[in-house]
Amino acid sequence: QVQLVESGGGLVQPGGSLRLSCAASGSIFSINDMGWYRQAPGKQRELVADITSGDSTNYADSVKGRFTISRDYAKNTVYLQMNSLKPEDTAVYYCNAVIITRATMHLGPYWGQGTQVTVSS
Repeated sequence: QVQLVESGGGLVQPGGSLRLSCAASGSIFSINDMGWYRQAPGKQRELVADITSGDSTNYADSVKGRFTISRDYAKNTVYLQMNSLKPEDTAVYYCNAVIITRATMHLGPYWGQGTQVTVSS
């Protein structure tokens, strides 16, 4: 089994910063892409940023220049540094990873449980 555990969400004032972390554990053979998605109330889940196993990154236009995604391969962890936060960034943030498990040697997507980020004064 594979688990993704997120941490780092919370309440922050506009203009503030938060750093999200997501650690993958379990029977992992290898991890391909990792990324962060978010879902605000009444809206569809959307991609925030992702990073390939070659460290290529991709960002939603709404977060470019404010958010930075990175990963620690030794720790199977992906991070999202969020600066200059705005009220419209309020959402549940979900970690995603494309993983090959040792049990099946098949590639599949895995999701974390989500962490709430609230930007409000």
